[in-house]
Amino acid sequence: MDDHLQEISAAYGFEGPVLELGAVVLDGQSHPDAPVRVPLAMLNRHGLIAGATGTGKTKTLQLMAEQMSAAGIPVFLADIKGDLTGLGAPGATSDRVTRRATETGTDWQPTAFPVELLSLGGIGDGVPVRATITSFGPVLLSKVLRLNKTQESSLGLVFHWADGRGLPLLDLKDLRAVITHLISDEGKQDLAGIGGLAKATAGVILRELVGLESSGGDVFFGEPELDTQKLMRVQDGRGVLSIMNLSQLQDRPQLFSTFLMWLLADLFEDLPEVGDPDQPKLVFFFDEAHLLFDDASEAFLDAIARTVRLIRSKGVGVFFVTQTPKDVPGEVLAQLGNRVQHALRAFTPEDAKALKATVSTFPTSTAYDLEELLPALGIGEAVVTVLTDRGTPTPVAWTRLRPPASLMAPMAQADQDAVIAASPLLAEYGQAVDRDSAYERLLAKVTPEPEEPPEPDERAEAREPEPRPRAEKPEESTVDKVLGSSVFKQFARSAGREITRSLFGTARRRRR
Repeated sequence: MDDHLQEISAAYGFEGPVLELGAVVLDGQSHPDAPVRVPLAMLNRHGLIAGATGTGKTKTLQLMAEQMSAAGIPVFLADIKGDLTGLGAPGATSDRVTRRATETGTDWQPTAFPVELLSLGGIGDGVPVRATITSFGPVLLSKVLRLNKTQESSLGLVFHWADGRGLPLLDLKDLRAVITHLISDEGKQDLAGIGGLAKATAGVILRELVGLESSGGDVFFGEPELDTQKLMRVQDGRGVLSIMNLSQLQDRPQLFSTFLMWLLADLFEDLPEVGDPDQPKLVFFFDEAHLLFDDASEAFLDAIARTVRLIRSKGVGVFFVTQTPKDVPGEVLAQLGNRVQHALRAFTPEDAKALKATVSTFPTSTAYDLEELLPALGIGEAVVTVLTDRGTPTPVAWTRLRPPASLMAPMAQADQDAVIAASPLLAEYGQAVDRDSAYERLLAKVTPEPEEPPEPDERAEAREPEPRPRAEKPEESTVDKVLGSSVFKQFARSAGREITRSLFGTARRRRR
């Protein structure tokens, strides 16, 4: 056993900045002098945190996020259960914390970290996060609406038409207005040359949109749209932990999981290539990851795999959090170099199959029988393998994880309210804006705004204006009025007439 300890200890003895996970365990005995670590430079090789409910996954990502923040790495976390807000408050001393600190060789000090509390569309506590329909795109929206391949293709045609006409789709009513127009007697000719839109298909899409809106989904789409680079802030040398409260959206998993993918896709399209930095520019924790992959088309899964593969070179690390590795498609799982596997239970034949499948994804171990160890792991223990600074996997290490330094419970409500009130994002994103867009234009409810008169010029006033013959101006059509309005010109300047779309169909952001 001493040989095994020496081998594992040497494998995790990295030079340079590291993230400390805990201490090696052999034969049930913790060895605080044999730490288990992850090189910060390898965090953009992505990772997986897996395990059954109640085995400590949330505390593991809390522990990791704390140390990333301390190293100056911004982190985004999806808070499904509502208990990650404790990252913003110092931890509470207890006998259990003291014992775990001793077992893992941790100099434990209660510490609070800088947090930004976000909410999806303002549902729950946090600064509201929204996206426009135009930016969200047809692929991700089809996932939310559970459309089939034909319906998704038709929705893509609708977006293509709106993009080409410069019609901003900001919220759900804009999209409904465009679809209604395209199946009307006046509008159906607009798509005649590129396939058209079947009324039956349009009806399905419209019904799904109405259902989404009636269930409160309309608040997620609109303006002001979040600039995802605001997630990459550093405060006093520490990375800001952006925590999105999803506790009130557990009954809408398709929506929030797809929205998280929009955040990641937008970052991917917007960030420059940086190669392999000494540490990531951002780490993104994707909780309840299986929800993203459930009922996903092959094209959608392929887009996820390509995004995960390529976003590494943009300095972003992604950690998927779920119950078993089989929840993640093989092409994505193959790219997750850092693995923290908590206990798996084997109560049913399906559980036993999942256990065997999980064991097969780890490097072969001479120190442990993983098929026996994984069901026997205690709370706050995990089987770990990470990538070395040479990109090779470390030997499997049974690890007793360090206790988080922040509060392992939700932050007090008064403290949450204070964090939200003090947020630098609140003034920019706190209130929804409903500006002139496709809905108003197609219903001809918006007329061109008069241009502001120029500043008076005293010298010009002193001169008599020369009379000029006035040419007859033809009467403007509704479309001419729309295209000539100052609001449309403002949109055209910021988004362009023809929108370029990304791998996920999201609109590529054009920064001023």
